[in-house]
Amino acid sequence: RLNEWKKGVVAKLTGGLGQLAKQRRIRYLQGTAAFSSHRMLELKQAGGSIKNLSFEHAVIATGSQARTLPGGATEIDFVMDSSEALEVKSVPQKLLVIGGGYIGLEIGTVYAALGSSVTLVEMTQGLLPGVDRDLVRVLQKRLEGLFEALLLGTTVKEMKARKNGITIVLEGPDGNRQTRIFERALAAVGRSPRTSGLGLENTGVEMDKRGFIRVDAEQRTSDPSIFAVGDVAGEPMLAHKATHEGRTAAEVIAGRKAAFEPAAIPAVVFTDPEIAWAGLTESEAKSRGIAYAVSRFPWGASGRAATLGRSDGLTKLVVDPRSERILGVGIAGVGAGELIAEGVLAIEMGTNATDIGLSIHPHPTLSETIMEAAEGLHGTATSYFQPRRKPKLR
Repeated sequence: RLNEWKKGVVAKLTGGLGQLAKQRRIRYLQGTAAFSSHRMLELKQAGGSIKNLSFEHAVIATGSQARTLPGGATEIDFVMDSSEALEVKSVPQKLLVIGGGYIGLEIGTVYAALGSSVTLVEMTQGLLPGVDRDLVRVLQKRLEGLFEALLLGTTVKEMKARKNGITIVLEGPDGNRQTRIFERALAAVGRSPRTSGLGLENTGVEMDKRGFIRVDAEQRTSDPSIFAVGDVAGEPMLAHKATHEGRTAAEVIAGRKAAFEPAAIPAVVFTDPEIAWAGLTESEAKSRGIAYAVSRFPWGASGRAATLGRSDGLTKLVVDPRSERILGVGIAGVGAGELIAEGVLAIEMGTNATDIGLSIHPHPTLSETIMEAAEGLHGTATSYFQPRRKPKLR
């Protein structure tokens, strides 16, 4: 039933896009395409027919693909990538998730909710590398109760298929090894841009060392007639970023002045609880030597969080200590992905903490946590006592 429901949702969304294309008189051709020159495309269609298409401008939007484990380990029976994990045929009793990034955590959370006993291994010393630790701690505390084990600083040394499962040798941070048996393993070690087979060598398109297509603020590649958007054009690999890049490319091709220059691109980890952030993180501010102040509001002081029985959240603001302008927003908690949009708007509009604190938010709601975090900068939060203090330069 779960698979049927998922397929129904996907069909509805893709069918809607197809209908929109018809309404906007967009010609749609299906097949495998490759550039034969910087103005010509070869399209191989079902049945073996080939069409040669000429163009004035082209937009590459081929997305990304799951990275494979070294040594061909992803090809071992009972090892799946993130795409295969979404085709749920049966729920494994014991699942190993390799990788503590957003993909591994999201899919691991889903399988745990479906009844799998999930063990997650991450080679670094923390989940979600690069994300502020105070936000990650909120999620990690809950996952420690949801997953069978979170093994940090741990690597996979050997994998071998066996009848009805897979034997895996793990090496911990102390160098000791343990052998574990799982029904399935998920390789969630990131994604890479999908450029193979596009015939880019027949164009002037250039790629960087990581395989991303180089683009400028107009999404134009080093070949003036070809643009690139989405995952293939660089990080962050997010659908909403790709959509806005596509709009920029379309406007430039139409002769308008446009550039992709966002002040903030929101990111959301769809776990339980969710983690969302936008703009400058505290970790980035520290590493780049940027002066900042932080105000945090714990959801234990939120009336709405209490009624939901989910007080395990945190809202934080990263602000300029002199102007109080909002530089970044981070949220960990139920519905964080819905709440982060206010933070994006605040950053894009150059809002300061006082502006947010003076904006009336509905009560009782989780959106109040953003207002209270802003008020907390001056020690004036209604629901949480923080001594009034001058923002500390960090």
